[in-house]
Amino acid sequence: MAVAELSTPLYTRTRLVHSSQLSFSSTHLRSHRRVAFRPLPQAKNARISCSVAPNQVQAPAAPPQTVEPKNKAECFGVFCLTYDLKAEEETKSWKKLINIAVSGAAGMISNHLLFKLASGEVFGPDQPIALKLLGSERSLQALEGVAMELEDSLFPLLREVSIGIDPYEVFQDAGWALLIGAKPRGPGMERAGLLDLNGQIFVEQGKALNAVASRNVKVIVVGNPCNTNALICLKNAPNIPAKNFHALTRLDENRAKCQLALKAGVFYDKVSNMTIWGNHSTTQVPDFLNARINGLPVKEVIKDKKWLEEEFTESIQKRGGVLIKKWGRSSAASTAVSIADAIKSLITPTPEGDWFSSGVYTNGNPYGIAEDIVFSMPCRSKGDGDYELVKDIQFDDYLLKRIKKTEAELLAEKRCVGHLTGQGIPVCDLPEDTMLPGEM
Repeated sequence: MAVAELSTPLYTRTRLVHSSQLSFSSTHLRSHRRVAFRPLPQAKNARISCSVAPNQVQAPAAPPQTVEPKNKAECFGVFCLTYDLKAEEETKSWKKLINIAVSGAAGMISNHLLFKLASGEVFGPDQPIALKLLGSERSLQALEGVAMELEDSLFPLLREVSIGIDPYEVFQDAGWALLIGAKPRGPGMERAGLLDLNGQIFVEQGKALNAVASRNVKVIVVGNPCNTNALICLKNAPNIPAKNFHALTRLDENRAKCQLALKAGVFYDKVSNMTIWGNHSTTQVPDFLNARINGLPVKEVIKDKKWLEEEFTESIQKRGGVLIKKWGRSSAASTAVSIADAIKSLITPTPEGDWFSSGVYTNGNPYGIAEDIVFSMPCRSKGDGDYELVKDIQFDDYLLKRIKKTEAELLAEKRCVGHLTGQGIPVCDLPEDTMLPGEM
């Protein structure tokens, strides 16, 4: 059960457990609303049970009229009326609850992703979760709306939802951090300006993760420029293994698989071993040399070399921009799907002989790629949340030349954010003002 109280930090907490019964109060202070929901303390090892006995469900008692809201223990809607007493037996087989922090939680990508997470589609049907949603003062009301929709969806595995604008509170004990929130590139803004603007966000979030998250938290950076933002984040979180940080390039991989399948006249599940190399920008390298279709090298199935080297490669690099022209906004649903895919690739053993793409820290890589950057490379996982880089990879002159180009861009970005990574005065000598996928 819970009571509502005013709090100094702007932080709202809603617990969604079978015993959760919430009472709401609010006030207007300094022209915006501050609301907090704090669970009442429970005795250690207390048994969770329904507040209404089975024979009372048809006619619940009216709440006492004389009790003040702050001190009143009352049921909250459907949790009183539909609590299944047999569910407790079912939950005994569930795994230990995990905390999942999501930044940019009021945005369109999160609007698709959160319901996938809460449904059990990503972490499995026996994995209860707590969602910890980070927004801004401007998005706080929208975050409350998100929490209401999650409540109304009645996901059995969703045991807790909390919302706030302070990463030091929201990231507390997080086992996964999905960092989606970032500012878009404004009119006339140079790429260097975007690196600095969003980089400062990831400095703060890295420090917060370092201070309060699980020591083995897995971090997936989605906000662009995601490779260098991931580097900034990990540099500001020295107590978390650098290997735990990922920049999302799974959407690029999914797009490449789709285009190869279309060209070959097969369904996309027949395409495997697809790698995206390098930066999540228009210098990224979709690798058709090592990819396979129905177990055969792509170049044996698609013999049009010109199409592979030119049209295919460019279509993946610029797919996001084309989508904006058609749709009027950047991809959201497909990005959410790719985040879910990226997580599942880390918690599910990789099929024998296959691999997946992720932007990861390059130290110790077997490809000769410069160290101390975040670079998309082929990975395999045993399903334990960790990964290893794939060693049996072929290279030709075409592939190496393009890998060098995207490597040079990431090294230049790294120099440009030296003040955010503790590596000195920034020097912005970007080779060209390349666009991010999805920018116009």
